[in-house]
Amino acid sequence: MYAQGLINASGDPNAAETTEQLARFQARIDAEEKIEARDWMPAAYRKTLIRQISQHAHSEIIGMQPEGNWVTRAPSLRRKASLLAKVQDEGGHGLYLYAAAETLGISREEMQDQLLSGAAKYSSIFNYPTLTWADIGAIGWLVDGAAIMNQIPLCRCSYGPYARAMVRVCKEESFHQRQGYEIMTTLAQGAPAQKAMAQDALNRWWTPSVMMFGPPDTDSVHSDQSMTWKIKRFTNDALRQRFVDATVPQADYLGLTVPDPDCKWNDAAQHYDIGPLDWNDFWKVVKGGGPMNRQRIAARQKADDDGAWVREAALAYAAKRSALMEAAE
Repeated sequence: MYAQGLINASGDPNAAETTEQLARFQARIDAEEKIEARDWMPAAYRKTLIRQISQHAHSEIIGMQPEGNWVTRAPSLRRKASLLAKVQDEGGHGLYLYAAAETLGISREEMQDQLLSGAAKYSSIFNYPTLTWADIGAIGWLVDGAAIMNQIPLCRCSYGPYARAMVRVCKEESFHQRQGYEIMTTLAQGAPAQKAMAQDALNRWWTPSVMMFGPPDTDSVHSDQSMTWKIKRFTNDALRQRFVDATVPQADYLGLTVPDPDCKWNDAAQHYDIGPLDWNDFWKVVKGGGPMNRQRIAARQKADDDGAWVREAALAYAAKRSALMEAAE
């Protein structure tokens, strides 16, 4: 279906890219034209998009697990319903993003195999446990807040299918962030034990959320090229600073304390300074050493195995229907 997107201007998917082709492509990017699935694109551009979009899709699907763990234990029917709606949204986001990645010529089966084998990554933030109900509030407020900061610029990504998918994703993520902050507000304004629970969740989720934007710009391998191609619009550090500047006043309003003694307002720079981050811990989690890495992938593998018969039945039905239609013609 998407084979056209794999063929370059010469008609040979393996033909060398010429300087003229690359220059014309970059001129389109610089002119803010959207690149579509059937358009010619450099192999490296396609590879970068597949890596980023599939990782984004995997993160949405894996991200259902830590919150789905609390659907049956939410403290009220309203909380159950809203959390269930959120988890369903995350599944939908994964669907949009897998579909966007498929326009680049990779199959969903291949992407799933890459996730389960460890060849493809997902956001390291989802490898931490949700220990209390306050964690659900912290995820909505901090994790989804960081996601919005990162994803709104993706609505202007140079690749059209990705940009269009992000419009709806961002609208729903905005709801998720407000839902999480409302949970934290309720806890922070409740009994002392509830406020302590909210503070504990903030203590555990703050640093992983700040590191969600990726390594410092000096250590980011892909950022410069992604910025040139306008896949990304802002650097990791710029997005991180925006998140910190937006979130610290929200914590102050709740009467909670950001767990960083070096986090202070810098009047000269007009933003908040933060202390050093432990990037060794970040890379440890990315490479599979986080508290929940094995459990997350094991749960995803079980879901894939349990759903195999459904996929097989659907394919068998489609083949049988196609054969009947051909016989009737």
